[in-house]
Amino acid sequence: MRPRGTHSLPLAAAASFLGTAPHWYKAGLVAALLLNLLVWWFAGPAAVGWAITAEFIATLALALQAHPLAPGGLLALEAVLLGLATPAAVYQEIEHGLPILLLLIFMVSAIAFMEELLVYVFSRLLTAVRSSTALALGMCLAGALLSAFLDALTVIAVVMTVVLGFYRVYFTVAAGLERVDDAHLGHDAHLPVERQAELAQLRAALRGLVMHAAVGTAFGGVCTLVGEPQNLLIGHALGWHFMDFARAMAPVSLPVLLGGLLTCAGVERLALFGFGTPIPAAARDVLLQYERDAAARRTQRDRWRLIAQAVAAVLLVLALAFHWAEVGLIGLAIVVLLTALLGVVEEHRLADAMKTALPFTALLVVFFAIVAVIRDQQLFEPAIGLVLAQDGAARAGWMYLANGLLSAVSDNVFVATIYIGELQRVHAAGQLSSAQFAHLAVAVNAGTNIPSIATPNGQAAFLFLLTSALAPLLRLSYGRMCWMALPYLVVTTLIGWVAVVYFLR
Repeated sequence: MRPRGTHSLPLAAAASFLGTAPHWYKAGLVAALLLNLLVWWFAGPAAVGWAITAEFIATLALALQAHPLAPGGLLALEAVLLGLATPAAVYQEIEHGLPILLLLIFMVSAIAFMEELLVYVFSRLLTAVRSSTALALGMCLAGALLSAFLDALTVIAVVMTVVLGFYRVYFTVAAGLERVDDAHLGHDAHLPVERQAELAQLRAALRGLVMHAAVGTAFGGVCTLVGEPQNLLIGHALGWHFMDFARAMAPVSLPVLLGGLLTCAGVERLALFGFGTPIPAAARDVLLQYERDAAARRTQRDRWRLIAQAVAAVLLVLALAFHWAEVGLIGLAIVVLLTALLGVVEEHRLADAMKTALPFTALLVVFFAIVAVIRDQQLFEPAIGLVLAQDGAARAGWMYLANGLLSAVSDNVFVATIYIGELQRVHAAGQLSSAQFAHLAVAVNAGTNIPSIATPNGQAAFLFLLTSALAPLLRLSYGRMCWMALPYLVVTTLIGWVAVVYFLR
């Protein structure tokens, strides 16, 4: 007789498969894997290639149910086993994407060692500016400027760290306690009744500021070679260095940034779409006192750490601007410099900084496997041909919209990888001039960066925010994120389309 509380081995295996993912998700993935075999048998490799591509996009769209690495990886493994792409073709795609992998591994790690400096910058901004509109513009612009030179995911992680710290400080003081466990932070009942309305106002204010900063990372991310991972892939395909890329994108990125800042000021001033709530005066006083106490406790060693990180940030910007080396190698150089200056010589501290980027790096390798399937089976040739059949300006406009729509429902890195690869192939075949290739490449980059703010799926920084411990504290749900991003989406997508169609002629 089986002891109580135990299960048979098949039941244990079924429970372990995909862990805490919903049962419908697990059943759907198994059904998709089996259905692919039938499609391959009866309809051929092209049909099953389309099926696997659509299923992979679905794993990206359902990233809140399960990280896409395991389900997407199973689909990629099935594709290779069915002969839709050879291991050699997958490796070739990985070699082609090596600059992106180096960017993710080393640049993200480098920025992790600058976290104290970034926290200091955002902390000063939040406590020094009293006007809610000016503060919103400052957060949006700071997110844009930092993400143009740093990794957007790291920038939003720092913003979240600052906001969560301020929320915790206020909650602890308002509750009259020495210390509050994280599990209690979301329960207003721990506060006196007269403080609960104040907490709700602070929560709404911080929610708006986080969204302004998150959207700002998208506006900055479109501008430069290192703003988003796909930018580097596009720049590499065109042979553009940092300044080349910035100049090529400027006719689109600068009007979009201006439109985004005007939208920021408008929704904040008019209190639309969940924005416009000021930080309560009493909460600001608590935060200001905490900042003063933190400054008083700052030692000479703490000051040196800030100085060292500031010097490294300046060197990083100069190295990127003058292209002293490949982006990933610049990131590694900054890691070496900061670990030496800050005294980080323990292996576990290095590992903590580097592990942040590895899940997405692994997922990107799976992307490349799916890209190999699409390329070997020539799945996107009809769609690319339809776009290329349009006139010059209309062609770029359709390319921008197609990339934007797909990026909003899946992932912008994946979409850009597919489209720039196909455009590179068409250009190599002599069907596109170099000027046309550059024009369409700008359309791809703009399309994957700007309309992708429509949903948390399209931007890694948005998804990271949605799945963080901060989101439930601020009552920031999937639907609310989409609603708050809507005015930005409408204004900047329209400006981007006009710029791509008319400014780049």
